Amino acid sequence: MRRWIAFILASLVATGVAAERAPDLVLRGTLSGADQHTYRELPFDVPAGTSRITIDVDYTGREEKTAIDLGLLGPGDFEAQDGFRGWSGGSKRRFTVSATDATASFLPGAIGPGRWRLLLGIPNIRPTSTSTYTAKIWLSRDDEGFGPEHGLTTALATGERWYRGDLHMHSAHSDGGCLNTSKTKSVPCPLFLTVMSAAKRGLEFIAVSEHNTMSQVSELREMQPYFDTMLLIPAREITTFEGHANLFGVSRTVDFRVGSRQVPDWNALLADVARAHGVISINHPRRPNDETCMGCGFTPHDTVDMHGFQAIEAVNGRDVERAETGIPFWEKQLNAGLRVTAIGGSDSHVGSDDARDEFAGIIGTPTTVVHARELSMEAILDGIRAGHVFIDTEGTRDRSVDVTASTGIAKAGMGDAIAVPSGADLHVSVRTEALQGKKIAVTLDGKALPTYTQVIPANGARVFDWRSDGKPHWLRVDVRGADGKLLILGNPVYVNH
Repeated sequence: MRRWIAFILASLVATGVAAERAPDLVLRGTLSGADQHTYRELPFDVPAGTSRITIDVDYTGREEKTAIDLGLLGPGDFEAQDGFRGWSGGSKRRFTVSATDATASFLPGAIGPGRWRLLLGIPNIRPTSTSTYTAKIWLSRDDEGFGPEHGLTTALATGERWYRGDLHMHSAHSDGGCLNTSKTKSVPCPLFLTVMSAAKRGLEFIAVSEHNTMSQVSELREMQPYFDTMLLIPAREITTFEGHANLFGVSRTVDFRVGSRQVPDWNALLADVARAHGVISINHPRRPNDETCMGCGFTPHDTVDMHGFQAIEAVNGRDVERAETGIPFWEKQLNAGLRVTAIGGSDSHVGSDDARDEFAGIIGTPTTVVHARELSMEAILDGIRAGHVFIDTEGTRDRSVDVTASTGIAKAGMGDAIAVPSGADLHVSVRTEALQGKKIAVTLDGKALPTYTQVIPANGARVFDWRSDGKPHWLRVDVRGADGKLLILGNPVYVNH
């Protein structure tokens, strides 16, 4: 019951956040036949501190073949660097521009303060016709992320359930490659091929996490209507000399130069991420940090407040059975009292089906499975923050685990906390799919509890009781094969936290 109430409250809050806010400016006007083959500039003032402009234009008269084309001019002259910002003709109704990204046919660039102009072109309006237009304008600041309803925040599916995805991959926008059409050499892989490979895997969301850049965002926005069943999440891999971390949900530039005068340590970077309301996860924390993989391992020079991280990439590619897997690093943070979510990512640098990345994984392996209220960027990130996640290490399309822990009327799932008095039993119910004959494995505070190992029957359900001592613990349910191989890595239920 407690988990259900918490979910309802979280959904209400999230709905309020995701709902489109009122525009900052509304421009209205009327056109007549005299405006045929003319241009009209609609000026509006942009204050300092604005990081994104989003504009939505609607007009009447389409039934009489009235057509209005759209463009945008900055505060400078038309030919100046801060002048012409794009022209979509009549193909767009809504568009957005920022320093890091822009709707296709518009140009990203700094949003300077001053007088901007919405440019209307009128290719057709009949001599006796009139048309009224309305332009809604949103002036967003850094803390609004990607802005209101700009094409990367809309839910692709509704309904509370588990959604399957991959949170770490690369394309030509950083160091992702694939074979050219003649199959003779590897070349920078077009982003479309990377996304298409993910769609073929049946994934429901992906995060394209290029190194320290967001140059892929404009392309992702253009592709999202085509990939209408797979959510495209813009991300970046913050790549430093002291470790890597994936950053989700932040549109503006984030200074990644840890160890520099501008960003003296990880704490400074994490404070910047917190101001932007981002989700940040340490990537492959136990990889070497030497000439074999410079900067890959998490090796900060100074003490880091680990509370600044919301997640840890516990499984990277196919490392789950290798010595450098991130699981022990994640468990160490749990034992230190942190509630930080384990996620996975393929870290694929191969964007098509014609090759395989020998060091990391193929897209979708592993698969990170997130329990979310809907298939939207905000909902997926909220699910990660809450720890409602498990990792399918082999990237199947159907394996799943759901854990419900209860005592009295209180209930908790993966990522949730529950109070269990000393001497009371925590009743744990495990429901699985496509895992018959495999074994559930229980871990308490990083130590395996072999006596709780059970073979999963045909109905996929298992239950067990654990006696509380009244102290804080974390308890995790995984699934392993008959050979002991980890198939599902769950997130913990937190007892007495």
